[in-house]
Amino acid sequence: MSSELQPEPPYRVIAAEIRGRILGGDLRPGERVPSIRAVAQRWGVAIATATKVLAVLRDEGLVEAKVGSGTVVSAQAVRRRAAASPGAGPARGAEGPDQEQLRLRILRTAVDLADSDGLQSLTMRRLAARLDLGPMALYRYVAGKEELLVQMADLVFGDLSLPDDGPPGWRAKLELIAREQWRLCRRHLWLPAVVSFTRPVLVPHMMAHTEWTLSALDGLGLPMDVRLQETLTLHAFVVSVALSKADEDRAERNTGMTLNRWSDSQRSRRRELLESGEFPRLAAFSEDTAPDLDLLFEYGLARHLDGFAVLVEHQGTGTSTGADTGTPGAGAGAGAGEA
Repeated sequence: MSSELQPEPPYRVIAAEIRGRILGGDLRPGERVPSIRAVAQRWGVAIATATKVLAVLRDEGLVEAKVGSGTVVSAQAVRRRAAASPGAGPARGAEGPDQEQLRLRILRTAVDLADSDGLQSLTMRRLAARLDLGPMALYRYVAGKEELLVQMADLVFGDLSLPDDGPPGWRAKLELIAREQWRLCRRHLWLPAVVSFTRPVLVPHMMAHTEWTLSALDGLGLPMDVRLQETLTLHAFVVSVALSKADEDRAERNTGMTLNRWSDSQRSRRRELLESGEFPRLAAFSEDTAPDLDLLFEYGLARHLDGFAVLVEHQGTGTSTGADTGTPGAGAGAGAGEA
């Protein structure tokens, strides 16, 4: 993941989940919340981390210690729940058009904030203020920032409409989805930092992209594990180039200097090095402009698919390339849910 996305500490993630259950009405005043030991066992964290979870909830007035009962939901939670959702409707997770519309408005607003100012600027408090909601209202719809980011990613993947069949030929299909995802990442520069191939999330729109790419390889006679490796590798290529685009956008926002201006500022030093005679091959290039990431993307996509075409050709002739029977890496099977 990009360094811009700093995961919340585990104790805050766990506290957000329990908070969401309290504010959503799943846990009512007087009912027990998981004990320190239960938190440690259920979420696989240390006792010290579990202790912090309950401390956070106590500080927020959502839970209290009760003799003979342990830690329970406090009476204040009712008032907090009402404050979190003026004119409250169904609890979090309940169905209803108004609830779904508000959930989508929350996600669209979060996407707009991340698009304009980056992930670092997207906080639950700022999002609530933009929506004119109480800070705790968001927890009726998302357990915390991590879940918010996942839902945002799934939302924008859903905005990308893939054709049922696509153009004829596996290569044209892979080019189509790679370019569509590249454009998607360029529209939402925060998106590559949210996508993970080692800890994928199971959400429908992102999974639909994986399913579509796998279907593009139907009829080639490739083993399913090879098809999965190709799907993940193609998506990883798109995300890798997109991360460079996101890094450049962040650098421009932080410095106020465009890539071309930065390249111009380095011209004197670059020529000094190239004219030293130590780098004759680099000195042979006359081009003195900033790199074009769109050209880099197209070049990398073409060369990747050239290589995959060799594998497909050998598979069709029954010739082993060594990759035909390769087994996925440890995380590949889990990556089936990732776009």
